[in-house]
Amino acid sequence: MDTQDWLLLLVYVGVLVALVKPLGAYMARVYEGRSKWLGFIERPIYRLLGIRTEAEQSWKQYAIACLLFNLVGLLFVYVIQRTQAWLPLNPQSMANVSPDSAFNTAVSFASNTNWQGYGGESTMSHLTQMLALGVQNFVSAATGMAVLVALTRGIARRSSATIGHFYVDLVRSTLYILLPLSIVLAIFLVSQGVVQTFTPYATVDLIQPSGENTTQNIAIGPAASQVAIKQLGTNGGGFFNVNSAHPLENPTPLSNFVQLLAILLIPAALCYTYGRLVNDTRQGWAILCAMLAIFIPMTIACAMLEAQPNPHLAELNITGGNMEGKEARFGTTASALWAVATTAASNGSVNSMHDSFSPLGGLIPMWLMQLGEVVFGGVGSGLYGMLIFVILAVFIAGLMVGRTPEYLGKKIEAHEMKLASLVILIPCAAVLIGTAVACVFPATAFDTIGFVDGAPAARISNPGPHGFSQILYWASSTGNNNGSAFAGLSANNPFYNLTGGLLMLIARYWILLPVLALAGSLASKKTVPPSERRLDPGTLPTHTPLFVTILIGVVLLVGALTFVPALALGPIAEQLMVSAK
Repeated sequence: MDTQDWLLLLVYVGVLVALVKPLGAYMARVYEGRSKWLGFIERPIYRLLGIRTEAEQSWKQYAIACLLFNLVGLLFVYVIQRTQAWLPLNPQSMANVSPDSAFNTAVSFASNTNWQGYGGESTMSHLTQMLALGVQNFVSAATGMAVLVALTRGIARRSSATIGHFYVDLVRSTLYILLPLSIVLAIFLVSQGVVQTFTPYATVDLIQPSGENTTQNIAIGPAASQVAIKQLGTNGGGFFNVNSAHPLENPTPLSNFVQLLAILLIPAALCYTYGRLVNDTRQGWAILCAMLAIFIPMTIACAMLEAQPNPHLAELNITGGNMEGKEARFGTTASALWAVATTAASNGSVNSMHDSFSPLGGLIPMWLMQLGEVVFGGVGSGLYGMLIFVILAVFIAGLMVGRTPEYLGKKIEAHEMKLASLVILIPCAAVLIGTAVACVFPATAFDTIGFVDGAPAARISNPGPHGFSQILYWASSTGNNNGSAFAGLSANNPFYNLTGGLLMLIARYWILLPVLALAGSLASKKTVPPSERRLDPGTLPTHTPLFVTILIGVVLLVGALTFVPALALGPIAEQLMVSAK
């Protein structure tokens, strides 16, 4: 890594942190109902839906509304895909999507995962991209933000039976935050060369014709509007198959930097929003510091690993970083920064192929997903996942000193710990069980030829440890709602589409429900007054460097104890094999 690489990392983190407070304060005003500059749009929406903003919901009512809304969205995306051949805005006459792929994609976009087993420009019509996938990019992100705000209210309120209203939180998240930011970003991306059009694909003459091939068909469409929300909403689904490595989706170094910033912008700013909503901004800054303390070393390590040449090329006296699968216009550091940011967040977009990273370079983004997508994570979902780890850290610290653990004046008891344990353990189990099933299923046998029901079976591109890494990465991505992939795994087949869809449903909704139940439980509790907490020497402050260190240790320890054995069979074994040659 040279000076330019270090400067890129420094500027990126600096700009990100500088934007946390202004955006976070604005979002706090939105959720407090104090920002009404779009009230002329907001109020008619409530009247149309028959919603009274002052009528709040219990956690069960909130959860039912959330699940029903997401179910309707999932079915809507599925139907659009299955009928797109007969719908308008299909200039390339795309066929209807197969049932298993349509199911996988519908679940993927409804759950904010955006795993893509299809090629966007060769599978989805303009209408499907906009009306089905684009709309879900907004509402799935807004769902995560709404659940976070509900949990925050549960922590901040005292002896309350309600935690807000799902549809009010959903509308405000979309109308005041996601839409304005997306419009601004989309306009910027168009200025950089990202395409935004409804015209059919373009046919151009080749500069250097080869035989009878004198022209090339170039896929174009309404990409800029989808790219904006895919990054801001930590969705990650690309308009094109190669995602943000495509020159019409990410054309310049400046567009690359701004899209990178958009990935972590809202998740980082929500930390400050949380602090404002619980009336103690120190809590938000402490959580942000814990996230950065994990993110920055991971980024530096990944960038340094990818700056090393492939050892097989080094034997031929070929110097330079590991450029396999990377865009020459971005280089190794910008590619590594994107890989870490997109897997630290629940984003999943890529500007390089993670399957081509070095063994340990690929381990880092994989492990960041396995930590539970809590190092920034998805908009809303990342922070409420980290708050679960905060509760676990408080509980462990309480056990150390033999006192009933408290968080912001709320006693953390057996019921809360059971719910927190579900949130932490369910994704871990889903990833490991999914990996095991995929490894023994005939469609993923370590061979080069296989058939299931007469169709070519899904198979890994490399036998041995790297092939296992491809399967483990797939399960880690779908089982944590990320969406990125080790591209060497052929996953667009019934087994992976159905199994991956199940993992995505578990990772989203089996986590969301315990979080809302926890919000309801905390909201109903009484709060110990601050004066009493200050006088109690056994109360652990949760905004100090000591607590930040404990929180980081808990996150890393859970990830290490759960996944290091699996990682040892994949990227670690592969690194040892490469080093031995």
